[in-house]
Amino acid sequence: MNNKEKKIPHKLPPQKSARMVESIYGCKWSLTVYQLLDKGINRPGEMVRNVEGLTTKVLNQCLKRNVEFGILEKVVFNELPPRVEYKETDFGKQFMSILEQLEILQEKIDSLS
Repeated sequence: MNNKEKKIPHKLPPQKSARMVESIYGCKWSLTVYQLLDKGINRPGEMVRNVEGLTTKVLNQCLKRNVEFGILEKVVFNELPPRVEYKETDFGKQFMSILEQLEILQEKIDSLS
């Protein structure tokens, strides 16, 4: 090889997005939360009542993680009693489309087996 030729640097995976996908798939409930939001169920108490086995503590951890990633937005209403709702952000909608593509890829992989 000629010394004047440029070497191609080692390509690294996208660190933050890979960690985000891993964290979301690692959370047992994130995908279920997305399904609930898609069905119009956006209040934490309602989410817990609609999913067997989901506790308030675990749901709050899941929602907090999704808010920190910017996937979901927490909307707090200044009412008594307090009311909180969650909704997808624009980034969250883009992220959901990536998750849908991963599911399609998994279905193709499963069909090859």
